[in-house]
Amino acid sequence: MFRTKRSVLVRRLWRSRAPGENGEGEGGERAHGAGGCCLGKSANKVPGKALVGSEAAELKALAHCVLKKLKEKQLEGLLQAVECKGGARSPCLLLPAAKLDSRLGQQAFSLPLLLCKVFRWPDLRHSSDVKRLSCCDSYGKNNPELLCCNPHHLSRLCELADSPDSVPSSTETGGTNFLAPEGLSDSQLLHETGDPSHWCMVAYWEEKTRVGRLYSVQEPSLDIFYDLPQGNGFCLGQLNSDNKSQLVQKVRSKIGYGIQLTKEVDGVWVYNRSSYPIFIKSATLDNPDSRTLLVHKVFPGFSIKAFDYEKAYSLQRPNDHEFMQQPWTGFTVQISFVKGWGQCYTRQFISSCPCWLEVIFNNR
Repeated sequence: MFRTKRSVLVRRLWRSRAPGENGEGEGGERAHGAGGCCLGKSANKVPGKALVGSEAAELKALAHCVLKKLKEKQLEGLLQAVECKGGARSPCLLLPAAKLDSRLGQQAFSLPLLLCKVFRWPDLRHSSDVKRLSCCDSYGKNNPELLCCNPHHLSRLCELADSPDSVPSSTETGGTNFLAPEGLSDSQLLHETGDPSHWCMVAYWEEKTRVGRLYSVQEPSLDIFYDLPQGNGFCLGQLNSDNKSQLVQKVRSKIGYGIQLTKEVDGVWVYNRSSYPIFIKSATLDNPDSRTLLVHKVFPGFSIKAFDYEKAYSLQRPNDHEFMQQPWTGFTVQISFVKGWGQCYTRQFISSCPCWLEVIFNNR
């Protein structure tokens, strides 16, 4: 018996669903925690249970029902997104918003949430746990007639807990001023970038050595990656590095799809597109009264608002005498790939991490 192209596409899509046997889809291990790092409220809402019995059978039947209603071209676009795991740009899967609600057991799911549950996060329960990416046509639109249901146009939201159990990091690193004795002055930044119109610049480091030039960012969104099937941006794999450390080379190879850095209305967001955790330190992620910045662990598939301009300006406190004696690094964010630093790690300083980024925001 010959299968139609539609049935073949549906079959391939179902085979590409997220694994759920151990309650782990993309970034599934986050539910169990690691080393006392901050996972945010979203990570604590659900225990990460796998679907079992009637619920799993019901999800399969519901998913097949939805997929069989899609047009052939829509199935092809969805399969492209699922098979490349978001590594290549995929089209929006636009469907009428009025017909997107489905029911699984006692809970109603929107179709975008249902497809995220099938193809990315089996433990997903609430629409408040996901964030739409800025690359999506439905981003920023209230009550659109058509809503995108592409699961790789959404990310899992990393919302910081009220009292985060994060890892304190030493203030000795202090951002750029610690790593470059002269500091990166305005004249140096302008000399390296040649253009003052950037909204941020990115420096890539391997341990204590900066690799390559500063990358100036003018576009609202930037992909930073080592190996991406399709995309433009800051390719770390093209930089010439003299570091022969096996650990550095191993971590470098794990950067993969890397991160997406996006300037949005409410601040700057970081989306972890890689298959491994990233670690972030930012002055605007922490309590304003804290004297020690925390390192926040962000699992694969999660987004975090890494920088808030309004909060950064309010933290400058120009009349604070003690503050004036310290180099202000509130407009700098540090991001380490794969390896963390702080009290519950052997690395106390980010300059000991194999591969990391320094993002310097334009405060003018």
